[in-house]
Amino acid sequence: MKASEGRLGRVFVIRLEDGDVVPECIERFAAEQGVTAGVVLLIGGVGGGQVVVGPRDSQARPPDPMLLPVDGAHEVAAVGLLVPGEDGPSILHIHGALGRSGQTLTGCLRPGVRTWLVGEAVLYELLDCPARRRHDPKSGFALLEPAG
Repeated sequence: MKASEGRLGRVFVIRLEDGDVVPECIERFAAEQGVTAGVVLLIGGVGGGQVVVGPRDSQARPPDPMLLPVDGAHEVAAVGLLVPGEDGPSILHIHGALGRSGQTLTGCLRPGVRTWLVGEAVLYELLDCPARRRHDPKSGFALLEPAG
């Protein structure tokens, strides 16, 4: 396990509008506010786009992601971590559970889903947090490096 310490800064309450693309709209808001690291909680509705639901083969490196479409409006509850990438801009890694008609789709919202009518998010700014995302050649992922 690797860890780093930070402290809480500002707290933002955000309303996403119909059609806003998650995570891009939250990353853009954070950049406009000068937030480089943070924790995001998201609730509301999404519809359209796709989510990563796992690798096709759990043993393959780098993994070949499975993507599923978000067909129709779904309720969403999601949590994510925003930290800078290797090339500078902060990247939001956010996973959520999406529900519709008694069925649940759970996965990474990174490929982008669209807000359906309204989304509500809370962004907790993390200060003095040296965490970064660095490309891992073995997995092909931009993995969290807490110590920076």
